[in-house]
Parts: sequence; C-alpha cells; structure tokens
Amino acid sequence: MGRTLTYPKRSSNTVNRYKHRATYDLGAIHQIVNASPVLHVSFNPGPDDPFPTILPMIGQMGSFEYPSASLDEPLECYLHGYVSSRIMNLARSSGGEGLPICVATSQVDGLILSLTPNSHSYNYRSVVLHGYANLVTDEEEKLWAMKMITNSVVTDRWDNSRVPPDKAEMSSTVILKVKIVDGSGKIRDGGVSDERKDYADEAITGRIWTGVVPVWQTFGTPVPSGDGKLGEVPEHITSYIEKKNKQNRALAESAVKVSLPAEEQH
Repeated sequence: MGRTLTYPKRSSNTVNRYKHRATYDLGAIHQIVNASPVLHVSFNPGPDDPFPTILPMIGQMGSFEYPSASLDEPLECYLHGYVSSRIMNLARSSGGEGLPICVATSQVDGLILSLTPNSHSYNYRSVVLHGYANLVTDEEEKLWAMKMITNSVVTDRWDNSRVPPDKAEMSSTVILKVKIVDGSGKIRDGGVSDERKDYADEAITGRIWTGVVPVWQTFGTPVPSGDGKLGEVPEHITSYIEKKNKQNRALAESAVKVSLPAEEQH
C-alpha cells in the first residue's frame, strides 16, 4: 500500500473551521490548482503600502527536474506573467529564499438550498498555498513551463501554435517558480444539511423546496476570429471541449452524492 504525501500543518495553513472538510494531501491539492483557469496570487507590495496586492494569474503545478512526477508528489507552482509587472520586479529584487506569496483558488460545484438561509452553502473545492517565488532564468526550464501552462488552457495547444516564441516574446514573458512550503485544501460535497428543529416542522418542510443545484463550467462552440485561415475547428480543440464538458458535469453531479431523477441522468 502506497503512502500519501501531505503538506505539513503550520499555523498558516491549518484549517480550524469544519476541520472534517480539510485536506493536506498533495494529490488532492495539486489537482484542484491544475484544474483552475485562474489563480489568485497575493503578496506584500512594500512597507509604504498597507494593503496586500492580489493578482489573477495563470499557472500550473509541475516539476522541471522530475517532469514525470505525478500530482501526488512534491511539485513547484509555475506562474506566467509580464516582465515589468510589480510582482515580477519584487521577485527579481527579493533576497533570501525569494518573494513570499500566497496562491489561492476555488471552484464551485453546487448550490446548497436549505430550509433556512443560515444553512445555505456551496459544494466547493478550494486551496491555499504559501511559498517563495523566484524568476526562472534557465531558458530550457522557462520554455518547459510556458508549454505546460499553455497546454493547461487547451490540451496540445502549444504544438498547434507558432512556436517557439521569438526573442521579443521570450523577453517580455516571465515565469515565476514558487517553492511551496505549506498548503491546505477544503472540500464541501454532499447534500442539504438542515437544523433538526426545522426538518421536523411540517409547516416549514411542506412549503420550501430544498436540494442541490449542480454547477459546472461549460465550454461553448468555438467562434472563428483573428488572422487564422483554417476553416474547420481542429480536433485538439473539439476533443478538449467535449472531454472537459463531460468531466466538469460529472464532477459537479457526483459531488451531490444523491441519486438524480431518472430524467436528469443524461
């Protein structure tokens, strides 16, 4: 039986509320991050600014040193950005281990509609990671990370576009490599959970509908645009859309953990 690798519990990442929903497993946490189209990255902009800065960025968990490493193994978080952005300048000038940052993301899988507003909730998956960010200076590693992040948008998109990037594109693009020191995830799944005083009251249960509305991201029909002359949508795009739509729906519906009516099982 294989071991499960976990992030260490520290004061910064230990879940205190609804502890039964917490996970520190590398595999579960990395999967949520890599399934997220947007990561929210926060950092301290400097001593003269009292407010933390939070940026939406794209990124992926991976290992350049061990590219075949699976999601349940130690990985770094690679973030894609512009050369002169504030976070890149801070990382460039940071000393020691690098720029301390926090990476967070969340996905909603369902609306929990209960008898009382106080019991309403979401089915969700969320992650918070803490680590130190440094600029990737090795060109081979930079190209590897750029390809990984591009293919996270649409599978095989890197090889179906003009590559490699030219000198100007490589100069304007910066990749941050975040060495993760701790992390945690939180997952809520299942159905409605009401107060005993409410579900025993027929005057209430007889007039209020309760249940779960599954929520999932849906990719639509591609619309031609730009200077590309290829008329038919390539298979790498159509197959990705079909696969992701099925996966996203199945995940949202499985999170409910109750049987759907027969007419909805399609």
